[in-house]
Amino acid sequence: MRRRPRWLAWVFLALLIVPVVEIAAIIAVGRVIGGWPTVALLVIESLLGAWLVRREGAKAWSALREALTTGRMPSRQLADAALVLIGGTLLLTPGFLTDVVGFFFVLPFTRPLARGVLQRAVERRLLGPVSGKPGRPGGPSTSGPDVIQGEVVD
Repeated sequence: MRRRPRWLAWVFLALLIVPVVEIAAIIAVGRVIGGWPTVALLVIESLLGAWLVRREGAKAWSALREALTTGRMPSRQLADAALVLIGGTLLLTPGFLTDVVGFFFVLPFTRPLARGVLQRAVERRLLGPVSGKPGRPGGPSTSGPDVIQGEVVD
């Protein structure tokens, strides 16, 4: 029997927990400022988010096209485009907590921080656990077969 990926369990858990937390946050804000102001705030956040995503998405797309036409590796531009896409999705989802995360992904002064987290996650996923002696970057992967050093004698 095939084992499900661990990230799938996290996604399933997030799909259960995030809506409940969002509803609780909306109710809490509604109790403090009132129902209609809360709805207005959610609509304003969505409109601001849509405008920001359109602006930052156009910049990310332009930077990606420029990198591709000049022959440079577009790793930063691809990461920015992915973060703007994910952030835009979160900003268009009604709720305050998803908007905070969405703005973190989309705003040009916080996106480098999110890009660093994304880069480390991708590196960890692609490279896997790496072991080696202290002070020696890299080293043999612990997930591969054992290697025995030796010499061939004819």
